Amino acid sequence: MIDLHQAMADYFAVRRALGYKLIRSEKMLKLFLAFMEHKGETRITTDTALAWATSAAGGKDWAFARLSVVRRFAMHVRGLDPETEIPPTHLLRRQKRRATPYLYSPEDIARLAKAAQKLRTLHRAATLRTLIVLLSVTGMRVGEAIRLERDDFDAINGVITVRNTKFGKSREVPIHSTTVEALKTYMARRDRPCGPSSTSTVFVSETGTRLDYNCVQQTFRRLVQEAGLRQRSAFCRPRLHDLRHTFAVNTILDGYREGGDPMGRIALLSTYLGHVDPAGTYWYLSAAPELMTLVGARLERHLGGVI
Repeated sequence: MIDLHQAMADYFAVRRALGYKLIRSEKMLKLFLAFMEHKGETRITTDTALAWATSAAGGKDWAFARLSVVRRFAMHVRGLDPETEIPPTHLLRRQKRRATPYLYSPEDIARLAKAAQKLRTLHRAATLRTLIVLLSVTGMRVGEAIRLERDDFDAINGVITVRNTKFGKSREVPIHSTTVEALKTYMARRDRPCGPSSTSTVFVSETGTRLDYNCVQQTFRRLVQEAGLRQRSAFCRPRLHDLRHTFAVNTILDGYREGGDPMGRIALLSTYLGHVDPAGTYWYLSAAPELMTLVGARLERHLGGVI
């Protein structure tokens, strides 16, 4: 009989070496192993995994996520203990559709930046306006922008260093001279808070601390309403993360409009966005009608107008 706790430690060591963080997955598996111990079981079974997955509130999607975490771990343990049962994939189904990216037009982004000017203080307005513009022109993740340190911004060479990303990697992001000037202006504001709890991050709150992710998301939703942006369908509503989708799609759109080889940009875009697999980049390019229109037009020209 194997030690499941040791197996779990080895399992996360291997996956984290590949760049995954898996913080939530580790918490889930610890709860699952505690559940097994409470039932007096020492080997993973489908019945126990299903019972644990469905024992918490949160609906079918949450149960699906919990069972998926156990299934991946069980596949690892099966190599050590052939009698380990791997829960079948058909037991639970994900009910929620993945959100359709909301692609912002330049006018949409301008309206969001204008809405930010109406926030309670001048510093807060400048912070959200600069953050939104930075995300729209770099495609950075929200958390990456919030964690940026002043030393990560190289104004001389026009480069931002993004550290400790989603997959534990770091990358350099070249930025335009106008973006450099916008960041320099924001960081040099006279009303920039600098109290006892001041931080060395680029973006700071009104109390001088690092921005809180949830507060930023909440404020952005208010800006969306102020800007008059409306959801386009039940699964397509304006999200802060969709600025990243918009950047990815616009990068390929520019390739088509310039008449070159837009697919040649995929590898560069994947690196720029910090993806470890181009498949993640292709997801950002899906469900984009603007992109599909240009692809169709190019195909029609290639076929001589007959499709």
